[in-house]
Parts: sequence; structure tokens; C-alpha cells
Amino acid sequence: MNIIRFLKDWTLPVAIVLGATVYLLFYYVPQLDGLGNRLGPVIDVIFPVTVFLTLLATFCKVDFHQMRPHRWHIGVLAAQVLLVVSNLGIIFLVGDDLDQQLIWQGVLTCTIAPSASAAPVVTGKLGGNINTMTTFTVISALASALMIPLVFPPLTSTVHLTFFETFLIILQKVSMVLLLPLVLGWLMQHYVKAVCRRIASMPNLSFYLWGVSLTIVAGVTVKNILHSNAPLWLLTAIAALSFVVCFVQFGIGRAIGRHLGEEICSGQALFQKNTSLAIWVAYLYLHPVASVGAGCYVLWQNIINSAELWHYRRTHPNP
Repeated sequence: MNIIRFLKDWTLPVAIVLGATVYLLFYYVPQLDGLGNRLGPVIDVIFPVTVFLTLLATFCKVDFHQMRPHRWHIGVLAAQVLLVVSNLGIIFLVGDDLDQQLIWQGVLTCTIAPSASAAPVVTGKLGGNINTMTTFTVISALASALMIPLVFPPLTSTVHLTFFETFLIILQKVSMVLLLPLVLGWLMQHYVKAVCRRIASMPNLSFYLWGVSLTIVAGVTVKNILHSNAPLWLLTAIAALSFVVCFVQFGIGRAIGRHLGEEICSGQALFQKNTSLAIWVAYLYLHPVASVGAGCYVLWQNIINSAELWHYRRTHPNP
């Protein structure tokens, strides 16, 4: 019983440790190579399915009548734009120093990425407003789809995609993991009400589904780090700076929310990022090493999420 309680209280760190440990086990034990090769395609299917179900379970609880723009949305977007512009300034200042370029390009992918599709899940666990948070995830996806084609082409000479082509690719990626479950959640609320009420009656379902997804993400992150050809000091520098950026974005988001009325939502919106999209951008436009920043970022943001949830449990004990 104590073990079950522990797993409930520390779902996110347990998911991170489990995912990392399982991958390391397969990596260092040659006898598991065959099993790993067979499980790889299965994991590739399970991950998007669990993300989809996570969001669908959340959107079954969203009040779509309350989904409207809020003033904190403007504050968070303005802060993101300032962070991206500042990051670009540093990249151009370091000039031709490749190592410095890789470090700050890794940071750029973490600042320009949209809010995580699963941000409403954690927001709901923290007592935040999942209606305004869901609205922002859609707005954030559109904003990043506009910024990324403007920012990254000048940083590379090997990718020749037009603004419109990149914009459509990003929208397609975001639509599959965000807009599709959002539309399906709305349809279920109106036409499959009994099933929707049943899903909504399980408040922790989406959170535990996200825990499964995070286990896979943690394993993929460790894989990317172990297979990187970059020196250890460079990987460490990228990981450390991505932690600093994660904490800075969290603090700025919370500060904006305190002034504009949604501290929890604003904090989650600015710092909890769609790292899968960030990694894709790094591979497409930059260098594989730059993707390590986003890979580590997913670990840092979920450690902060775990600390938030621990604090929330202490200050809001169950009756």
C-alpha cells in the first residue's frame, strides 16, 4: 500500500528514472539486443497513442465555453518573443565559435518551442484553469509555427524550405497531437456524453497516461545523449544551460501570472515546452548535438513539475 502511495505521489520522477534505467539496461546488456530491436517499433506506436489518449482524457473535462483569450496569454507570448530575440542576439555575437553556437542553438530550441500539449494535464493537477491553459496551447502552437520559419532559415544553409512549407509541416505535427484530440473531446462532450462523463470522473487518468509517455521520453533522451558524438564537457554545458533556461522561464511565467491573474497557468505555459517539436527543429535546421538541449529540458521541466506537485500536496492536503 505504501508503494502504491509512493508511486501516486511521485509519478513523474519514477517515470523518468524507470525510462532511463530500462534504456541503460538494454544499452549495456548485449543479450537484450534482439528483444530491444523487436520492442523498438512497438514503442514507436505506443508513444503517440498515449499522448493522444492523455490529451483526450483532459479535453473531456474542458469547458469549451470558457476557452477564450486572456490577458496573461499576451504577457507570456511577449516574454517568449523577448527570450527568442535575446537568444538570437547571443548566437550572432558568438560568431564562428562552433561549440558556443551549438550551446546557444540548443537553448534557442527550448525558448522558441510552443507550450507542451500536455501542459493542461499538470495545470489541472496543480489546481489551475485547464480551460484558459488549453486555449493558450493552441495559440502557442500557432505562434511558434510562425516564429520558427522566420528564425531558423538564416542559421543554416543546408535546408531549403519556404516559410509556408515549414509552417504547414509544424501545423501538421501539432494538429495530430493537439487539435485532433481537442476536436474529438468536443464531439464526445456533445454526442457521446456517457463515455465523456465516465472519462471525466477519473481525474488522474490523464496524469498517469502522461507518466507512461514520460517514461518513453526519458529513455529516448538518454539514448540521444549516449549516441551523441559531442565531447562530455559540451554535453554538460548544454544540459546545464537548458536547466538554467527552464528555471528562468518558469520564474518569468510565474511573475507574469502574479500580475495578470493566472500564476499557475502562466508559469506552466512559458516553461513547459513541446520538446518533441524542439528536437525535430534542431535536427532539421541545426545540428544533432543541439537537440540535447531540448532532450535534457524535458527532464528538468518534469523535475520542476514534481516539485510543484509535492508543494501543492503539502499545502492542499486531501480531506
